[in-house]
Amino acid sequence: MPKEFGKVRYAYGVAMALLLGGTAFSLATGQAGAQVAQNSPATLAPRAGAPLSFADLTARLQPAVVNISTKQRVPVKSQADPFEDFFRRFDPNNPQGGGSGGGAGNGGGAAPRTREAGSLGSGFIISPDGYVVTNNHLIQGASGTGTVDSVTVILANRREYTARIVGRDVASDLALLKVEGSNLPYVNFGDSTRVRVGDWVLAVGNPYGLGGTVTAGIISALHRGITGAGAYDRYIQTDASINMGNSGGPMFDMMGNVIGINSALISPTGASVGIGLAIPAEAARPVIESLRRGQAPQRGYLGVALQPLDENIASAFGLPKDQGEIVRSTVPGQAAARAGIQQGDVILRVGGQPVNPDQTVSYLIANTTVGSRVPLDIIRDGRRQTIQAVVGQRPSEESLAQVGGEDDTTPMSPEAPVAPGTALGLSLQALTPQIAGAVGLPIAVRGVIVTAVDPSSDASEKGLRRGDLIMSVNRQPVTTPQALLGAVETARRAGRTSVLMLVKRGKAPEAFIGIDISAR
Repeated sequence: MPKEFGKVRYAYGVAMALLLGGTAFSLATGQAGAQVAQNSPATLAPRAGAPLSFADLTARLQPAVVNISTKQRVPVKSQADPFEDFFRRFDPNNPQGGGSGGGAGNGGGAAPRTREAGSLGSGFIISPDGYVVTNNHLIQGASGTGTVDSVTVILANRREYTARIVGRDVASDLALLKVEGSNLPYVNFGDSTRVRVGDWVLAVGNPYGLGGTVTAGIISALHRGITGAGAYDRYIQTDASINMGNSGGPMFDMMGNVIGINSALISPTGASVGIGLAIPAEAARPVIESLRRGQAPQRGYLGVALQPLDENIASAFGLPKDQGEIVRSTVPGQAAARAGIQQGDVILRVGGQPVNPDQTVSYLIANTTVGSRVPLDIIRDGRRQTIQAVVGQRPSEESLAQVGGEDDTTPMSPEAPVAPGTALGLSLQALTPQIAGAVGLPIAVRGVIVTAVDPSSDASEKGLRRGDLIMSVNRQPVTTPQALLGAVETARRAGRTSVLMLVKRGKAPEAFIGIDISAR
């Protein structure tokens, strides 16, 4: 099954007619229908650079695109049959019988049941001696960890090869395979930094197991993010049909260079609706080169948890939204902490490059040389300053996964209604050890607990709920309801329309929330 980001799915895995003024116009022939007058605008030749056919380009490229097939034995949880278990235990011919109470469900010591699982996808050859690029999620195994038992590469001429996994990279979702061959057809990476929205592209792959399928379209968008975080959340978007099985296949420009690796699609149904996503060659090529050398990809790392500035958070800082990211926390001993970055700092620029949805801090740092010194332009307590940080090496994905916390939804005592006129639509009370234990908060934390939320308030709209702990307001620690209300009133007198709250919920990491204060 494909991986999914909300409605975003990984895609495992020409003659066109344009209606010009209601008349079919063939790109394959360049001729308009007979019913159109000879001098009609619909009979004009296509614009310069528009292909009359993709056939020649397809014939040259298609032999280098391959079908990826994997197999793996996965355990099956068997449901015990009480009658079968009864007869097994009391069968004198059963070595586990004789009333010995052999294990139920797997034959009392018999080998566990397994089934064969697999995946189908695409890839492409990048050298005549058989190096093949594909997506990591195709070969990482049914459990999402480890690798599959076998990988088969099938060429366009139906020749099959058993592939060896040279290396794989979880963060970029890329993998490099090797088949033993010579004089194999291959393709080259192109320069994805030079492509533009509106450029023609070809996608070749294995949708739904149908090998050698070619689709055409244009680049619909660049730097498209689907998760909102991470060094590789910058996809090329295309309206060329990308379906289940296209994953790992190439996206070509009109020169026949690979400018992207088709990896995901956005769809309410799982089928193509004209929103396909490809990893840009500029991001993929360094990873593949590292894997080919037998090395782990080198990525810069600051050691910070970040979140973008929405409208209310930005208003609390007096900044435009979507410019900069706020630091939720720092990892002790890592680059940001050593440089003096603090919780609540807003990082505006990294190495002179502005931070925005197209260029996140994660992206800019990941593409900075490990060990280099980079200036970070930040805002702290309303003042701009520049901090120098020495970029560290990004830990493995397994190590990073262990840092995150869990959302704890332990309920408090029955909720009381919010009194009319309560500030921000919140009922508040000082945190006590008993309350901290009831909602799963660490004993050492300090703040004000939310005991009720007015459902019509902006706080409710922003997701605050009973049991949340408000730790600070506009970066000032608060430990009593009076201190919190005082901080809100100070912001209001200063002409602010929102306040920045640092909120913690159970064992989950704390996060910043901007709350509108103009309505009360």
